Amino acid sequence: MIKELRDKFNQAFTPEKYAAYMQQIENLYPGALDFRNAETPVFIPKDFTAQMLNACESIIDVITADNFIALTNRGIPKNINIPGENKHAEFVVFDFGICKNANGQLEPQLIEMQGFPTLFAFQAMHSEHTAKYANVPANFSSYLNGYNKETYLQALKDIIVGNHNAENVILLEIFPEQQKTRIDFYCTEKELGITTVCLTKLIAEGDKLFYKKDGHKIAINRIYNRLIFDDLEKQENLGEIIDLTKPYDVEWVPHPNWFYRISKFTLPFIQHPNVPQTYFLSELTQMPADLENYVLKPLFSFAGMGVLIDVTKEDIDAVPDPENWILQKKVNYADVIETLDIPAKAEIRLFYFWKEGWARPIAVHNLARLSKGKMIGTRYNKDKEWVGGSVAFFEQ
Repeated sequence: MIKELRDKFNQAFTPEKYAAYMQQIENLYPGALDFRNAETPVFIPKDFTAQMLNACESIIDVITADNFIALTNRGIPKNINIPGENKHAEFVVFDFGICKNANGQLEPQLIEMQGFPTLFAFQAMHSEHTAKYANVPANFSSYLNGYNKETYLQALKDIIVGNHNAENVILLEIFPEQQKTRIDFYCTEKELGITTVCLTKLIAEGDKLFYKKDGHKIAINRIYNRLIFDDLEKQENLGEIIDLTKPYDVEWVPHPNWFYRISKFTLPFIQHPNVPQTYFLSELTQMPADLENYVLKPLFSFAGMGVLIDVTKEDIDAVPDPENWILQKKVNYADVIETLDIPAKAEIRLFYFWKEGWARPIAVHNLARLSKGKMIGTRYNKDKEWVGGSVAFFEQ
């Protein structure tokens, strides 16, 4: 996006440099990187960053409004309503596509948002290695609002561990050793001193939860939740697991309900130039004449599953539960990242932290994803290069 930096990076690129860089990432936790890491970072100019942050602040106005809880109650599936919800999500992430508007100008367009964690700990390590590999200028940073690696990781620890002993805080997932994001679990354990625990290993005694470590039973006071409850319904051979809809004496960070409140479900309530117009399918009074310019998305899915890109009236008529679907205006991803063959599209995920006592969440860091396929995501980018996970560096 910044031609001088892009040209300089591309001219200096060699497969040998990339291989050495990838070896550094691999050395963090050998065998744990289970997704493609792109050959290049993304360089973001000040005005583009300002547009993204402006859109986020507008969305946060909606999230912090007094009526937000009542507005989003329907977004929580009745079978997944977990007791003990707190006042706000400690983590919010916003995904922006780098797009072209009708005038051919680059602009961010919101794709999705989540009241849920992402690769927080890994990105601290990843961005550090990437800055050195890419020889990023001193006036660019992957962090926002004055954060750096040390203050960012301290804030992460403050939020997740809080005033508890680290041994009484766990990262909760289902079969964590099988997850493609497991490298982040290992980075989190190292930086925060907490333990990753599989849902199948939780022990319930009355309203208390425990896990076993080195043969000892340890009380759980706080759960750093990485468990996507939608995913549980697709899992096989779970065996007998505890029912987390029961009122256990435990704190959640973030509480599972926020995964649904701040999500695709929130999009129809947002009105902003950098947020595509979105409708609940059940509330659509008139079919758009340009239906080919919309995307049909199920509310309760993740990782792009179930999304229909080329929508027809027949697709909409065939939906049995329109209250669980949204129709969203398509965005035009720009082939903006020049590579050694064809240009790549890019998405920027902004990380927001929301500590206790803060009135609003604050932007702190990011990740980027590059694609040469029809959508962002692994299944659309098989056998391609200069695609995959990355990091954006913002002009200061």
